[in-house]
Amino acid sequence: MPTYKIFGREPAAVLAFISILVKLASAYVFHATETQQATVNTVAACAVALLIAISAHDSIGAAVFNLAQALVAAAVGFGLKLDADHQALWLSLVSVAIGLWSRTQVTAPTSAPASQTVKPSAL
Repeated sequence: MPTYKIFGREPAAVLAFISILVKLASAYVFHATETQQATVNTVAACAVALLIAISAHDSIGAAVFNLAQALVAAAVGFGLKLDADHQALWLSLVSVAIGLWSRTQVTAPTSAPASQTVKPSAL
């Protein structure tokens, strides 16, 4: 299995760097809560997972959906007033959009067999 790199580094190292940057920014600039820091780190992890899925030429639908979930959680964590019903509606929209896009990307692994006509046998 190939190793994927981001800026020439392992994804875990990049995520650790982002986590430290978030903590430093929170300590000196933004004064974010622990929940907000965790939310930012979750969004970063989902974004890295999406990058890996794209670079691996894997199905990216699940990664896109997880990133959308993380973004909604981040928005709520930073104060957006969005109740559970509205969160579900937004995530449903994302799910349908992924489905519509995926439908145009999927092809059968083999082509359909050529139609064969059966000739009646001579008696």
